[in-house]
This record gives sequence, structure tokens and C-alpha cells, in this order.
Amino acid sequence: MGDEISTDRFTEADSQRFRENLEQETSLLGRWFDEGRFDEQHYRVGFELETWLVDLDCHPLPHNEAYLERMGSPLCLPELSQFIVEFNTEPADLGDNVLDTLHQQLSEIFGQASEVAESMDIRLGTIGILPSVQEHDLTLDSMSLLNRYRALNERVMEMRKGCPLQIDIRGRDHLRSLHEDVMLESACTSFQVHLQVPLSRSVEAYNASLALSPVTVAVSCNAPFLFGMDLWEETRIPLFEQSVSLGSLSSSDGKRIGRVSCGSDYAHESLFEFFEENLAAFPVILPLPFQDALEEFRHVKLHNGTIWRWTRPLIGLDTATPHLRIEHRVMPSGPTEIDMIANVAFFLGLMMAILEGGEDLVEKISFEQMRENFYRAAKSGLDARLRWRDGAEYTARDLVLRELLPMARRGLQASGLGASESDRYLDIIEQRVARRMTGARWMRAWHYAHDGDVQSLVGAYLTRQQEGRPVHEWSF
Repeated sequence: MGDEISTDRFTEADSQRFRENLEQETSLLGRWFDEGRFDEQHYRVGFELETWLVDLDCHPLPHNEAYLERMGSPLCLPELSQFIVEFNTEPADLGDNVLDTLHQQLSEIFGQASEVAESMDIRLGTIGILPSVQEHDLTLDSMSLLNRYRALNERVMEMRKGCPLQIDIRGRDHLRSLHEDVMLESACTSFQVHLQVPLSRSVEAYNASLALSPVTVAVSCNAPFLFGMDLWEETRIPLFEQSVSLGSLSSSDGKRIGRVSCGSDYAHESLFEFFEENLAAFPVILPLPFQDALEEFRHVKLHNGTIWRWTRPLIGLDTATPHLRIEHRVMPSGPTEIDMIANVAFFLGLMMAILEGGEDLVEKISFEQMRENFYRAAKSGLDARLRWRDGAEYTARDLVLRELLPMARRGLQASGLGASESDRYLDIIEQRVARRMTGARWMRAWHYAHDGDVQSLVGAYLTRQQEGRPVHEWSF
């Protein structure tokens, strides 16, 4: 979905040509997997950060076009709504100083971004869902002025035969709403970690990312409120799933799959299984026929970009050797730079403990068990009861403190990180979890201590975010 397209109108002939090209590219991609054409040497990590533009009265500000023009950076891009922008970093090789390198990159781009924002009377908000956003903010009038987003909306509503999207989220409060377009999705901002992995470890990496999703959600929850209602610890999860719902689709083996979901299963023999599933189970949303060579896989990548698995396989062609990436999409934006790099450290440490440290996890947690854990974690955060590899249930908090933090430390050590760098970030996770103080918990505590004033909550959050201390140190 990252590339702009030349039109937002498509014909039946466009759909047919796209399908033909998609089939040819998918077939070629299968041969590339069979021939081992993907990188076998490198682990690299990078991320995407989606950020709110907020006015001085703490409301969302739909000014990303002017803001992006002032920024003038290829690392800063538009998102679905005009009050969201996306920041990117260059991928870093796994090894000593990788976390500090990512932290420095994030600080540099966000420092520049904040200076530009301040010059325009804009505040930047790294937060899963902005508590002050209202349903009337989420209309087509606030959609970014790009063909790909207009086309996405029109095609989704066409595929729904004009039926409005239904939002039904039951948390502490119960939100039920109907919406006539896809703009509810723009209320969800995330911190997406990309991990490049060797071909021979890609199946194991994909499955590990899925199995770890419940705990990475639990430690990073940062979206408890929507439209003034107190819902899940990470309300972004059900909101995103429902905001582009196209019903359940059937894979080749009859399993039901949502367009936004955990997928239908773990990987078995190859990540190519998911590209085959994309072709077989998911109707094309944006049938734009590209003129590029088959080896560019433009149709494959565009189609894959409109299927939002919480763990998504990606193919990369921007290096000398084609490579595979695992996109871990479950963590929200925020609260602060150091909190987000700590989240990377936790995820990366656990992944490498599995991939290079020999930790056994995925084989003892079924896909169905993982999926149940995932939604429990999104709903209840650190208090969620997760069924683990020994068959017993533990709170996410207990699992992290007793088992997963030591495991993450071992994984970072196996990856070549020094103890001081590892401890600098994992100690933040330890303190956050020990104190039960995620971004979601802080927002709830502040909200109820100050009579539910949403604007004041946003103002207090942004002030503390700018100060830069990790969320577990924030005052009320």
C-alpha cells in the first residue's frame, strides 16, 4: 500500500489483467523459493512509526500535506488520514549497538519532525489511539489526498455492496457504531517492526513472531479509549479488524480467514504458502496493472499490502540479494522513543532466543491457543491469562517477569549485543511490567483521577511524551 497509484477507478478488464499478472508473479515467486533465491546470511531490523498530528487544543489536526512538504524527508510519509504521518528508519544489521543505532535514528528523525511541528503549531503524538479523536473526525474529508486511499475506500465499500462497517467492541464500556467508509482504520497508529531473516530460518521466524504476539501486545498496550469509551487495553486490535472487514474468506483447506487477522495457521514448509493463500483466498482490492517486469513482483506486493495479517511476510528487492522480512504489526505507537526501542529489544531478544538460542516455544503452543492468547492480551494487557507451552495458564505479567525477560536477555546476548546495551532497554520492560504501568494503564489512571477530561488527558500525555522518560516513570 506504500506506492501511489495513477487512478482510483478500475474496470473489469483492469481486474482481469491484474489477476493474470498476479498469477504469473506468484508462480515465479514459487520458483524463487524452490531455487533458494533469497538471502541466507543476514539478520537486519528496522521499523515504521505512525504518529498523530495534534493541534494546540489537543484535537487531531488534518494537515499532513503541509507538514510533509515542510519536512521534505523521504523517511516521512502520508498515511490514510490527514492527521497521521509515518516515520521510517534505515534497517540496521543485527549485532552490537543495533538498539542504540535504531534509537539514534529514531531520535534524529523525530527531533527534526518535532522542530518542524513546533514551527507550525503542531504537536506530534505517538499513541495507539488518540483519546480526543471523535467519530466526526473520521470522514472522507480528512482522508489523505492520494488515489490509493480513495481507491481503497471505494473498493472496500463496493465489495461490501454498500453495507456500512459495523463496530462492536465490548470492554469496560460497550461501543457499537456504524460507519460508511474505511476511515475508522485511520484511528489506529502502530509501531511496526521489520526483521529480515535468512531464508532457512524464515518459517521458524514467522511462527515465532506469531507465538510471541500476545506478550508483545501485553507489554506495549497503549490504546484504551475510543470516542470517550473505555474499551480494551489495546483497542486498536479489534478496531482495525472491524474497520476494513470484508467478511470471512475460505482458504484452500476450508479455514476461515479475515482480511485483518492472525491468519489461518502457522507456516509449515515455506513462507510461499501465504502468497499462495493470498492468491486463492483474497479478492483483489486494487487491480492496478503495472508494466514492470515479473521479477519486480509489483502485483504480488500490492496484493499482499492489502492483506493485513498481524504477522505479515514481506519480500524485499532493495538489496543486492532478494530477502525475506517478518513484519510484526501488533505493537502500538508510543508512548516515548525509549519505550518503543525497549519494545524492539524485547521482541528481538525473544525472536533470537528462538532462532539462534534453541528455545522451544512454537511447537508447544498451537495456532488456536496462540490466537486465543492474542485477543486475551489485547483485551486485558498484563493481567491477561495466557495458556503457555506447559499447558498451564499464567498472567502475561508473570510470564514476562519469570520466563520471557531472561529469555530475551539470552537472545540478545546470542545476537552479539553487550550486556550494558541489552540491560539499558530490557530493564525498562522489567520496570514497566513490574509496576503494571503500560501506556494504557497510565492513561486510565490519569483519566479517572481527573474526572474523565479527555483533552486534559491528551495534553498531559503529550507533555510527558516530550519529556522523554519511559512511561513507568510518568506522574499522574
